[in-house]
Amino acid sequence: MLLGQAESGKSTLQKQFQLYYAAHSLERERPSWRPIVYFNILKALRMILEELDYEYPQASQPPSTTNSAAPYSPIPPSTGSSAGNVFSFTPPLTRSSAPSSYPSDAPSSDGSSFSDLSYLRSKVLPLVASEEALASELSGGITVSRGRTGVYVRSGWQSIVTQTRSWALPDVLSAPTRPTAVTNIVAKTFAAAQDEIYRLWHHPLVQKLVKSNKLRLEDAAAFFLDNIHRIAEPDYVPTTDDVLHVRLQTLGVTEHSFEISMGASHFHWLLYDVGGAVRRHAWVPYFEDATAIIFLAPISAFDQYLEEDPRTNRIDDSLQLFTTICTNKLLSKAALVLMLNKADLLKQKLEAGIKVRKYISSYGDRPNTYAEVSEYFRAHFMQVQKRKDPSNRTMYVHFTSMLDVKATQSIIVNVGEAIMRSHIQSIGLA
Repeated sequence: MLLGQAESGKSTLQKQFQLYYAAHSLERERPSWRPIVYFNILKALRMILEELDYEYPQASQPPSTTNSAAPYSPIPPSTGSSAGNVFSFTPPLTRSSAPSSYPSDAPSSDGSSFSDLSYLRSKVLPLVASEEALASELSGGITVSRGRTGVYVRSGWQSIVTQTRSWALPDVLSAPTRPTAVTNIVAKTFAAAQDEIYRLWHHPLVQKLVKSNKLRLEDAAAFFLDNIHRIAEPDYVPTTDDVLHVRLQTLGVTEHSFEISMGASHFHWLLYDVGGAVRRHAWVPYFEDATAIIFLAPISAFDQYLEEDPRTNRIDDSLQLFTTICTNKLLSKAALVLMLNKADLLKQKLEAGIKVRKYISSYGDRPNTYAEVSEYFRAHFMQVQKRKDPSNRTMYVHFTSMLDVKATQSIIVNVGEAIMRSHIQSIGLA
């Protein structure tokens, strides 16, 4: 079973398993990922425009009236309750109802002028307007509570973007795909606005918001925006890197099967991806005979908070979920693998000068280096398992980056061998 909070990397790890053990199936799926890539870009653009409207309301005016005053209605912050109990966390900063004044250091006479930003906004805004239509089409009518916008899919979602929607999943994966009407419109708009999208993303004011951590995009947003010219090509088909980078919110439990050979032995593995949107604990009784649990914890998320509860740090939430897994007696016979994921993003944040103690006060005055921070998080997760796991089983720990194909597949092999050894011992054959 793959377990972990939303955006922890479970689906990316599943794709890595697929790439290693069933690369032919991933190859057949490539065209179906095209609209998902488009949606990831639309979401990133919408988040950029929303933050620009908040930080630089001058840029939201038409180019001819950029310097004139206009009413401003920012998006209010959401609220939630705190539930942290492992680390000492610093509450997130909340916005006031509107900026008290325009930034005094905002450039006005060079390439980062408000008029230039206003022009780019006007070109990109019509494209962003198609986000909800594309999300609705890809989700097949599925909605979630609180009216959150996004693509939420169940097993077999590829049938939505194929020529016929009544096929079973195996037929869908081997069938030719035909872009839907909304996908075609988005593709044409991308082609027409690709230069403006690229310029907006690399605009000094946008990059300033990213570096100051005021603009928090999803992990893969920069990758797709940097590659917008390639993605906007009319014959675009997602590459392996594109498929690994996409963010897709899964609902329910998705089953994947793989034929695995280890020496002279052959095994049929069933891999279950428990979606981050699944109600926690509801699925546990159905998997008490699981051979192994692979738990993914995104350690780069120390400066992020839950979308559904903006007061709860994502590291704290991940630790709480891991605690429930360790203490659950129904899962006590499963081998336990902990993947401290997104180590590459953690390094990038630390090298950019983002301080851990700003978000996790209990980190104190420890050095803000990757070696210290990663060991700090590893020690806390291992402490939870040592104290809370009644079976006292062995836990295999790895620092991972799901986007590093070679390194991840090496870990997959090691994990597979460890799981099989544990299984053989549990049935008395060793």
